[in-house]
This record gives sequence, C-alpha cells and structure tokens, in this order.
Amino acid sequence: MEQYHATTILGVKKGGRTVIAGDGQVSLGNTVIKPNAKKVRRLGAEGSVIGGFAGATADAFTLFERLEKKLEQYNGQLMRSAVELAKDWRTDKYLRNLEAMMIVADRDALLILTGNGDVLEPEGGIAAIGSGGNYALAAARALAEYEQDPELLARRAMAIAAEVCVFTNDKLTIETIGE
Repeated sequence: MEQYHATTILGVKKGGRTVIAGDGQVSLGNTVIKPNAKKVRRLGAEGSVIGGFAGATADAFTLFERLEKKLEQYNGQLMRSAVELAKDWRTDKYLRNLEAMMIVADRDALLILTGNGDVLEPEGGIAAIGSGGNYALAAARALAEYEQDPELLARRAMAIAAEVCVFTNDKLTIETIGE
C-alpha cells in the first residue's frame, strides 16, 4: 500500500514570538490528494499552545487530543504535558503504533515530540519536521541572522522548501504565539 506523504512543519522562536507554519499538501505516491490541509492549530483551553504535525492525520489528531488532556491535567504547563505524553506514547501499546511527529510551542518553549519518547528543544529556536523539514530547517537557519520577524522568516523558509521538495506546497497555515 502506498503511503501518504507531504508535510513540512517549521517552528521559529525569536524576539519573544513563536511561529509554527505548515504547508497544505497531502500526497499519495506521486499524486497530490489535497492542496490545502491544515496541519497547524491552537491547542489547550485558551489556545495558549500551538502545534503542527507530520505523519498520519488520524494519528496526529489522536496525539493532539492526548496533549490537550495533558495540558488540562497539568494546568497548561507545556513542558510537563509534553514529557508525560512522550512517556505514554513510548510505552502504551496503542499509542506506540502511531506514526506522527509534532512541533508544539507556548510562550516559553518550542519542542519536537516523537514516538521514541523524545522531547527535544531545538538549538537556535528553529525546528522542522516532515518531508520538506530539512529544506525548511536549512533555509530558516540561513535566514535567521538576517530576518528578525519570525513569521516572515518562517514564510521565506517555507517558500524555499516548497521550491525544492515535491511533497511541500506554498499553501501555508500559520499560528503565532507571544508578543
């Protein structure tokens, strides 16, 4: 069976603001199935956390729901909630089979979450996942010194990724948190 591909999620934390940007393309093999999927959204009761996913959509929604429950349980503390989710994700028989990665952020932290139990805080405040993640990451790192606005930086890096990666398009969903 062919796998769904096509995601680039980029997180940029700079100058008191954090932006998570995601492209909209969903592909099956070499065919674009949907050009405008929304892979980035607000989480938590007050929308105080933003997140984006790469991987199987149903799996990602399950993980977003679990993270929202953890945020509720731990009074909106993202780091604690992310660590608890990562523990569950790695050890729970059902969750262990979920195929997705997430970038999540609040005012204080930008994190990458994986099914291996990883809760990673990226160096330099830039994180990327998905098919075009390495392209977006390289572009964002190259632009970081020259572009102070994190949203503009994310938009430019995602545009570069869309030019290079056939599984990434320029139909972006962007969420911002902070000043």
